[in-house]
Amino acid sequence: MKASAIANANIALVKYWGKRNKTLKLPYNSSISMTTEGLMTHTTIEFSKEYKEDLFILNGKTFKKGSKEYDDGVGRFLNVVRKKAGIRLRAKIMSYNNFPTAAGLASSAAGFAALALAVNQALCLNLNKKELSILARRGSGSASRSIFGGFVEWKKGKRRDGLDSYAHQIVPADYWQDFRMIICITSSREKKVSSRTGMERTVRTSPMYKAWLKTIDQDIKRIKKGIKDRNFTLVGETAQENCLKMHALTMTSKPSIFYWNSTTIDLINRIIEWKNQGIECYFTIDAGPQVKIICLEKDIKKIIKRCRYIKGVEKVIVTRPGRGARITNKHLF
Repeated sequence: MKASAIANANIALVKYWGKRNKTLKLPYNSSISMTTEGLMTHTTIEFSKEYKEDLFILNGKTFKKGSKEYDDGVGRFLNVVRKKAGIRLRAKIMSYNNFPTAAGLASSAAGFAALALAVNQALCLNLNKKELSILARRGSGSASRSIFGGFVEWKKGKRRDGLDSYAHQIVPADYWQDFRMIICITSSREKKVSSRTGMERTVRTSPMYKAWLKTIDQDIKRIKKGIKDRNFTLVGETAQENCLKMHALTMTSKPSIFYWNSTTIDLINRIIEWKNQGIECYFTIDAGPQVKIICLEKDIKKIIKRCRYIKGVEKVIVTRPGRGARITNKHLF
Protein backbone atom coordinates (compact mmCIF):
# COMPACT_ATOMS: atom_id res chain seq x y z
CA MET A 1 0.00 0.00 0.00
CA LYS A 2 2.80 2.35 -0.99
CA ALA A 3 3.16 4.48 -4.11
CA SER A 4 4.96 7.56 -5.44
CA ALA A 5 3.97 10.15 -8.00
CA ILE A 6 5.27 13.32 -9.61
CA ALA A 7 3.12 16.27 -10.67
CA ASN A 8 4.01 19.63 -12.16
CA ALA A 9 2.81 23.03 -11.03
CA ASN A 10 0.44 24.88 -13.33
CA ILE A 11 0.26 28.60 -14.00
CA ALA A 12 -3.19 30.02 -14.64
CA LEU A 13 -3.77 32.15 -17.73
CA VAL A 14 -7.37 32.73 -16.66
CA LYS A 15 -7.35 32.77 -12.86
CA TYR A 16 -9.49 30.83 -10.41
CA TRP A 17 -10.43 33.20 -7.60
CA GLY A 18 -13.21 32.48 -5.12
CA LYS A 19 -14.99 29.37 -3.85
CA ARG A 20 -18.74 28.78 -3.89
CA ASN A 21 -18.20 25.74 -1.65
CA LYS A 22 -15.17 25.72 0.66
CA THR A 23 -15.43 22.07 1.68
CA LEU A 24 -15.66 20.67 -1.86
CA LYS A 25 -13.36 23.39 -3.27
CA LEU A 26 -15.90 24.41 -5.91
CA PRO A 27 -15.05 27.63 -7.77
CA TYR A 28 -17.24 30.55 -8.73
CA ASN A 29 -15.56 30.67 -12.14
CA SER A 30 -13.87 28.36 -14.64
CA SER A 31 -10.14 28.75 -15.30
CA ILE A 32 -7.40 27.86 -17.79
CA SER A 33 -3.76 27.07 -17.09
CA MET A 34 -0.50 25.83 -18.56
CA THR A 35 1.10 22.86 -16.83
CA THR A 36 4.77 23.74 -16.41
CA GLU A 37 7.68 21.49 -17.31
CA GLY A 38 10.35 21.37 -14.60
CA LEU A 39 8.48 22.79 -11.58
CA MET A 40 7.45 19.62 -9.82
CA THR A 41 6.43 17.90 -6.61
CA HIS A 42 7.58 14.36 -5.84
CA THR A 43 5.39 12.56 -3.29
CA THR A 44 5.43 9.13 -1.62
CA ILE A 45 2.56 7.79 0.50
CA GLU A 46 2.23 4.57 2.47
CA PHE A 47 -0.81 3.27 4.36
CA SER A 48 0.01 0.82 7.15
CA LYS A 49 -1.30 -0.62 10.41
CA GLU A 50 2.07 0.30 11.89
CA TYR A 51 1.24 4.01 11.78
CA LYS A 52 -0.66 5.15 14.85
CA GLU A 53 -1.19 8.62 13.39
CA ASP A 54 -0.75 10.35 10.06
CA LEU A 55 2.70 11.78 9.39
CA PHE A 56 3.31 14.47 6.77
CA ILE A 57 6.85 15.53 5.84
CA LEU A 58 7.19 18.44 3.40
CA ASN A 59 10.65 19.54 2.24
CA GLY A 60 12.16 17.89 5.32
CA LYS A 61 9.81 19.49 7.85
CA THR A 62 7.35 17.30 9.76
CA PHE A 63 3.70 18.27 10.31
CA LYS A 64 1.29 16.32 12.53
CA LYS A 65 -2.31 16.57 13.60
CA GLY A 66 -2.86 19.92 15.30
CA SER A 67 -0.70 21.90 12.87
CA LYS A 68 -2.43 24.23 10.43
CA GLU A 69 -0.58 22.70 7.48
CA TYR A 70 -1.90 19.25 8.37
CA ASP A 71 -5.39 20.05 9.64
CA ASP A 72 -6.36 22.45 6.83
CA GLY A 73 -4.80 20.47 4.01
CA VAL A 74 -3.42 16.95 4.08
CA GLY A 75 -5.47 15.86 7.11
CA ARG A 76 -8.79 16.77 5.51
CA PHE A 77 -7.72 15.21 2.22
CA LEU A 78 -6.75 11.91 3.87
CA ASN A 79 -10.13 11.76 5.60
CA VAL A 80 -11.81 12.14 2.20
CA VAL A 81 -9.61 9.36 0.82
CA ARG A 82 -10.26 7.00 3.75
CA LYS A 83 -14.00 7.48 3.41
CA LYS A 84 -13.83 6.86 -0.35
CA ALA A 85 -11.70 3.72 0.07
CA GLY A 86 -13.57 2.40 3.12
CA ILE A 87 -10.44 2.12 5.26
CA ARG A 88 -9.22 3.49 8.60
CA LEU A 89 -5.47 3.05 8.08
CA ARG A 90 -3.12 5.91 8.91
CA ALA A 91 -0.54 7.10 6.41
CA LYS A 92 2.95 8.48 6.08
CA ILE A 93 3.48 11.08 3.37
CA MET A 94 6.80 12.51 2.28
CA SER A 95 6.78 15.28 -0.30
CA TYR A 96 9.43 17.46 -1.90
CA ASN A 97 9.04 20.57 -4.08
CA ASN A 98 11.91 21.63 -6.33
CA PHE A 99 10.62 25.24 -6.30
CA PRO A 100 9.56 27.74 -3.58
CA THR A 101 6.57 26.61 -1.49
CA ALA A 102 3.53 28.80 -0.68
CA ALA A 103 5.08 31.68 -2.60
CA GLY A 104 2.70 32.11 -5.53
CA LEU A 105 3.98 29.26 -7.71
CA ALA A 106 1.10 26.77 -7.30
CA SER A 107 2.96 24.39 -4.99
CA SER A 108 -0.34 23.13 -3.54
CA ALA A 109 -1.59 22.34 -7.06
CA ALA A 110 1.41 20.15 -7.82
CA GLY A 111 1.37 18.68 -4.30
CA PHE A 112 -2.23 17.51 -4.23
CA ALA A 113 -2.17 16.30 -7.84
CA ALA A 114 0.83 14.11 -6.99
CA LEU A 115 -0.82 12.97 -3.76
CA ALA A 116 -4.11 12.09 -5.48
CA LEU A 117 -2.31 9.99 -8.09
CA ALA A 118 -0.15 8.24 -5.46
CA VAL A 119 -3.23 7.50 -3.32
CA ASN A 120 -5.04 6.07 -6.34
CA GLN A 121 -2.11 3.73 -6.98
CA ALA A 122 -1.50 2.75 -3.35
CA LEU A 123 -5.14 1.92 -2.63
CA CYS A 124 -5.94 0.50 -6.09
CA LEU A 125 -8.89 2.88 -6.50
CA ASN A 126 -8.71 2.62 -10.32
CA LEU A 127 -9.86 6.21 -10.85
CA ASN A 128 -9.83 7.64 -14.38
CA LYS A 129 -8.38 11.09 -15.08
CA LYS A 130 -11.69 12.88 -14.62
CA GLU A 131 -12.16 11.19 -11.24
CA LEU A 132 -8.54 11.93 -10.30
CA SER A 133 -9.11 15.59 -11.14
CA ILE A 134 -12.14 15.67 -8.84
CA LEU A 135 -10.17 13.96 -6.05
CA ALA A 136 -7.17 16.31 -6.41
CA ARG A 137 -9.58 19.27 -6.27
CA ARG A 138 -10.60 18.22 -2.74
CA GLY A 139 -7.06 19.02 -1.63
CA SER A 140 -6.52 22.19 -3.65
CA GLY A 141 -8.79 23.59 -6.33
CA SER A 142 -6.02 24.24 -8.85
CA ALA A 143 -4.64 20.72 -8.31
CA SER A 144 -7.49 19.53 -10.52
CA ARG A 145 -5.60 21.08 -13.45
CA SER A 146 -2.16 19.56 -12.66
CA ILE A 147 -3.46 16.05 -13.32
CA PHE A 148 -3.19 16.94 -17.02
CA GLY A 149 -0.34 18.21 -19.17
CA GLY A 150 -0.26 20.99 -21.74
CA PHE A 151 -3.04 23.59 -21.61
CA VAL A 152 -5.92 22.73 -19.30
CA GLU A 153 -9.41 24.03 -18.49
CA TRP A 154 -11.07 23.54 -15.11
CA LYS A 155 -14.83 23.80 -15.51
CA LYS A 156 -16.59 25.38 -12.56
CA GLY A 157 -19.62 23.10 -12.81
CA LYS A 158 -23.10 23.77 -11.45
CA ARG A 159 -23.90 20.75 -9.28
CA ARG A 160 -23.82 21.07 -5.52
CA ASP A 161 -21.98 17.75 -5.15
CA GLY A 162 -19.15 18.93 -7.43
CA LEU A 163 -19.27 15.96 -9.78
CA ASP A 164 -19.29 18.28 -12.82
CA SER A 165 -16.40 20.44 -11.58
CA TYR A 166 -13.21 18.94 -13.00
CA ALA A 167 -10.40 19.71 -15.42
CA HIS A 168 -9.76 18.50 -18.94
CA GLN A 169 -6.94 18.98 -21.42
CA ILE A 170 -7.46 21.57 -24.16
CA VAL A 171 -4.32 20.58 -26.10
CA PRO A 172 -1.31 18.40 -25.15
CA ALA A 173 2.13 19.69 -24.17
CA ASP A 174 3.64 19.35 -27.64
CA TYR A 175 0.83 21.20 -29.43
CA TRP A 176 2.46 24.66 -29.12
CA GLN A 177 6.17 23.92 -29.19
CA ASP A 178 7.55 27.47 -29.12
CA PHE A 179 5.33 28.74 -26.27
CA ARG A 180 7.43 29.68 -23.24
CA MET A 181 7.07 31.13 -19.77
CA ILE A 182 9.91 32.81 -17.89
CA ILE A 183 9.39 32.77 -14.12
CA CYS A 184 11.10 35.57 -12.24
CA ILE A 185 11.44 34.73 -8.54
CA THR A 186 11.33 38.01 -6.61
CA SER A 187 10.94 36.43 -3.16
CA SER A 188 11.26 32.84 -1.92
CA ARG A 189 9.54 33.65 1.36
CA GLU A 190 6.13 32.27 2.22
CA LYS A 191 3.49 34.88 1.44
CA LYS A 192 1.79 36.63 4.35
CA VAL A 193 -1.76 36.12 3.07
CA SER A 194 -2.57 32.65 1.73
CA SER A 195 -4.60 32.19 -1.43
CA ARG A 196 -7.39 30.65 0.63
CA THR A 197 -7.61 33.67 2.94
CA GLY A 198 -7.27 36.04 -0.01
CA MET A 199 -10.13 34.42 -1.87
CA GLU A 200 -12.44 34.43 1.13
CA ARG A 201 -11.76 38.09 1.89
CA THR A 202 -12.11 39.17 -1.73
CA VAL A 203 -15.43 37.39 -2.31
CA ARG A 204 -16.79 38.87 0.91
CA THR A 205 -15.55 42.46 0.65
CA SER A 206 -14.39 43.52 -2.83
CA PRO A 207 -16.94 45.73 -4.61
CA MET A 208 -15.47 44.55 -7.92
CA TYR A 209 -16.10 40.83 -7.47
CA LYS A 210 -19.43 40.71 -9.35
CA ALA A 211 -17.83 42.52 -12.29
CA TRP A 212 -15.00 39.97 -12.28
CA LEU A 213 -17.44 37.08 -12.65
CA LYS A 214 -19.25 38.81 -15.53
CA THR A 215 -16.03 38.99 -17.61
CA ILE A 216 -14.63 35.49 -17.01
CA ASP A 217 -16.58 33.60 -19.67
CA GLN A 218 -15.31 35.98 -22.33
CA ASP A 219 -11.72 35.54 -21.09
CA ILE A 220 -12.13 31.74 -21.20
CA LYS A 221 -13.48 31.89 -24.74
CA ARG A 222 -10.66 34.16 -25.96
CA ILE A 223 -7.86 32.14 -24.34
CA LYS A 224 -9.19 28.83 -25.66
CA LYS A 225 -9.41 30.21 -29.17
CA GLY A 226 -5.92 31.67 -28.85
CA ILE A 227 -4.48 28.35 -27.69
CA LYS A 228 -6.16 26.28 -30.40
CA ASP A 229 -5.17 28.80 -33.12
CA ARG A 230 -1.69 29.32 -31.61
CA ASN A 231 -2.52 33.03 -31.60
CA PHE A 232 0.15 34.33 -29.23
CA THR A 233 -1.08 37.92 -29.13
CA LEU A 234 -4.62 36.89 -28.19
CA VAL A 235 -3.41 34.57 -25.43
CA GLY A 236 -0.89 37.07 -24.04
CA GLU A 237 -3.18 40.09 -24.02
CA THR A 238 -6.07 38.18 -22.45
CA ALA A 239 -3.91 36.54 -19.78
CA GLN A 240 -2.32 39.84 -18.80
CA GLU A 241 -5.66 41.62 -18.56
CA ASN A 242 -7.14 38.76 -16.52
CA CYS A 243 -4.19 38.89 -14.13
CA LEU A 244 -4.64 42.63 -13.53
CA LYS A 245 -8.35 42.14 -12.89
CA MET A 246 -7.63 39.48 -10.27
CA HIS A 247 -5.14 41.66 -8.42
CA ALA A 248 -7.57 44.57 -8.60
CA LEU A 249 -9.90 42.36 -6.57
CA THR A 250 -7.33 41.70 -3.85
CA MET A 251 -6.32 45.35 -3.69
CA THR A 252 -9.94 46.46 -3.28
CA SER A 253 -10.78 43.93 -0.58
CA LYS A 254 -11.01 45.08 3.04
CA PRO A 255 -8.40 45.16 4.37
CA SER A 256 -6.49 45.37 1.10
CA ILE A 257 -4.16 42.56 0.04
CA PHE A 258 -1.01 43.40 -1.91
CA TYR A 259 0.76 40.29 -3.18
CA TRP A 260 3.32 42.32 -5.14
CA ASN A 261 6.64 43.72 -3.99
CA SER A 262 8.72 46.52 -5.53
CA THR A 263 10.47 44.13 -7.94
CA THR A 264 7.10 42.83 -9.14
CA ILE A 265 6.07 46.37 -10.07
CA ASP A 266 9.44 47.07 -11.70
CA LEU A 267 9.09 43.95 -13.85
CA ILE A 268 5.55 44.88 -14.90
CA ASN A 269 6.80 48.25 -16.14
CA ARG A 270 9.79 46.70 -17.90
CA ILE A 271 7.70 44.07 -19.68
CA ILE A 272 5.34 46.74 -21.01
CA GLU A 273 8.39 48.73 -22.13
CA TRP A 274 9.99 45.72 -23.87
CA LYS A 275 6.77 45.04 -25.76
CA ASN A 276 6.68 48.65 -26.94
CA GLN A 277 10.27 48.17 -28.15
CA GLY A 278 9.25 45.23 -30.34
CA ILE A 279 9.80 42.19 -28.07
CA GLU A 280 6.33 40.68 -27.77
CA CYS A 281 5.88 39.49 -24.21
CA TYR A 282 3.22 39.66 -21.52
CA PHE A 283 3.01 39.06 -17.77
CA THR A 284 0.84 37.06 -15.46
CA ILE A 285 1.05 36.94 -11.66
CA ASP A 286 -0.71 34.59 -9.26
CA ALA A 287 -1.30 35.19 -5.53
CA GLY A 288 2.30 36.09 -4.78
CA PRO A 289 5.13 38.36 -5.94
CA GLN A 290 6.57 36.13 -8.68
CA VAL A 291 6.23 37.41 -12.24
CA LYS A 292 5.69 34.98 -15.11
CA ILE A 293 6.65 36.37 -18.51
CA ILE A 294 4.73 34.84 -21.41
CA CYS A 295 6.82 34.80 -24.59
CA LEU A 296 7.92 32.77 -27.59
CA GLU A 297 11.11 30.73 -27.79
CA LYS A 298 12.78 33.15 -30.23
CA ASP A 299 12.81 35.93 -27.61
CA ILE A 300 13.99 33.88 -24.61
CA LYS A 301 17.65 34.96 -24.61
CA LYS A 302 16.86 38.66 -25.01
CA ILE A 303 14.33 38.65 -22.18
CA ILE A 304 16.45 36.60 -19.76
CA LYS A 305 19.41 38.92 -20.32
CA ARG A 306 17.26 41.91 -19.39
CA CYS A 307 15.72 40.17 -16.35
CA ARG A 308 19.10 39.38 -14.82
CA TYR A 309 19.98 43.07 -14.70
CA ILE A 310 16.89 43.91 -12.64
CA LYS A 311 17.55 44.40 -8.94
CA GLY A 312 15.50 42.04 -6.79
CA VAL A 313 15.18 39.17 -9.27
CA GLU A 314 16.55 36.24 -7.24
CA LYS A 315 16.24 33.54 -9.87
CA VAL A 316 15.02 33.05 -13.43
CA ILE A 317 13.36 29.79 -14.49
CA VAL A 318 12.39 29.01 -18.08
CA THR A 319 9.51 26.60 -18.57
CA ARG A 320 7.26 25.34 -21.35
CA PRO A 321 4.01 23.35 -21.55
CA GLY A 322 4.74 20.21 -19.53
CA ARG A 323 3.58 16.72 -18.66
CA GLY A 324 0.66 15.70 -16.52
CA ALA A 325 0.91 13.82 -13.21
CA ARG A 326 2.58 10.42 -13.43
CA ILE A 327 3.55 7.45 -11.26
CA THR A 328 7.23 6.90 -10.45
CA ASN A 329 9.01 3.86 -9.01
CA LYS A 330 11.37 6.12 -7.05
CA HIS A 331 10.18 6.29 -3.44
CA LEU A 332 11.25 9.02 -1.01
CA PHE A 333 11.32 6.59 1.94
